[in-house]
Amino acid sequence: QLQASGGGLVQAGGSLRLSCAASGRADSFYSMGWFRQKPGKEREFVAAIFRGNGGTKYGDSVKNRFFISKDAAKNTVYLQMDPLKPEDTAVYYCAAATNRKITSVALTTRGYDYWGQGTLVTVSS
Repeated sequence: QLQASGGGLVQAGGSLRLSCAASGRADSFYSMGWFRQKPGKEREFVAAIFRGNGGTKYGDSVKNRFFISKDAAKNTVYLQMDPLKPEDTAVYYCAAATNRKITSVALTTRGYDYWGQGTLVTVSS
């Protein structure tokens, strides 16, 4: 149901935009988000956007550098990443939550019901 794209190789200080296309209406999900997983590490929360007022949340390590947005007409969520750092290197996954979850899991992998395949982002120094 979710198709992620846009990953690639970029130099530090550069930018990339990831896309996540939903097969259904993106607005039907309570929230859509991005997570990333570095080698040997657990999957971590990056950003989320919520239905309705379009409120957003960001992980601490990407605040003021990454920007999540949604195009309801295209059923697509985007993650603009700028500037990128070598430590942003990871496989990025998009995800969707069908309903609101309790606070303790809302911004964790347990808070999301559907997952896309990952897209690799590599940032060279």
